[in-house]
Amino acid sequence: MAKSPDASTSTDVGEPTREYPAVPTEQPAAPPETASAPPEPAPRVSGFARLLIFTFFVFALMVAACLGLRAVNVLPSFDNPFSDKTTDRSQPVLLQSMRDLSRYVAADGTFQVIVDLQENKENIPDFLVNRRTLFVGSGTVEEYVEFGSLADDALTIDNDKNTVTITLPPPQQGTANLDMQKSYVVAEERGLFNRIGDAFRSDPGKQQQVYALTQQRITEAARASGLDARAKQNTERMLESLFTRLGYQTVTVTFDTP
Repeated sequence: MAKSPDASTSTDVGEPTREYPAVPTEQPAAPPETASAPPEPAPRVSGFARLLIFTFFVFALMVAACLGLRAVNVLPSFDNPFSDKTTDRSQPVLLQSMRDLSRYVAADGTFQVIVDLQENKENIPDFLVNRRTLFVGSGTVEEYVEFGSLADDALTIDNDKNTVTITLPPPQQGTANLDMQKSYVVAEERGLFNRIGDAFRSDPGKQQQVYALTQQRITEAARASGLDARAKQNTERMLESLFTRLGYQTVTVTFDTP
C-alpha cells in the first residue's frame, strides 16, 4: 500500500496560509487648527455719500447765515409767496350832508346786551325751518342838551347883583351807536331748508334785523339808567364854572319840563 506522501515534505502543497496583514485603522484626521480670521475692514463711505453730506452741511451753513443776518435786519424779510392778499377797491367817500351842531353832550353810557332772536314757522319742525341767532351787542348812548333852541329870554343877567339865570330845554337822548369791534355773534342755528337756501343766496336783511333790535334794547335800557339826571348835573356844573370865571357870583340853571 502506497504510503501517502508526507504533507510536510510535499512540494505540491503550499505553505500554510499566512494571516492577512492587519489593515491599519484610519484615525480621524485631526481638524486643522482654526486660524484667527483677519479683522474685516471698516466700511468705506462712497464718494456720492460724501458729496451729499458736504452739500447738506454747506446748505445748513447758508440757512443759518441768512437767518442770522435777517435777525439783525441786514437782509430784507422774504414773505410767503402764497400768503393771503387783501385788495381794497372801495369807492371814494361821498359827502352827503353837513350841519352845525350846538348841542352839549353832558353824559353818555356804554351798554351791553345779549340778543337771542329766533324765527320759525308754525306747525313746521325747527330742524327743517328755523333761524336762531345769539348776538352780543355793545353800544354807547349819548345824553345832550340842545343850546341851539334856546329862547330869547332863556338867559337873564343881573349885573348889579352879579347873578345869572339860565333856562334850558330838558336833556335829550340819542340813538345807540353800536361798537362793531365789541359786538359779535356767539352762535347761529339754522334749519335744513335754511341751510339750503343760504347756500344759493345771502340775506343781509337778517343781520340788519339783529342790529336794529340790539339798538332798540340798548336805547330802552339807557332811558331807565338815569343818564338824564347825570346830564342835568354835568350841565349845571359846566355853566356855573363858566359864569363864575366871568365874575358872576350866583348862577342858577333850570330845565324846562319835557
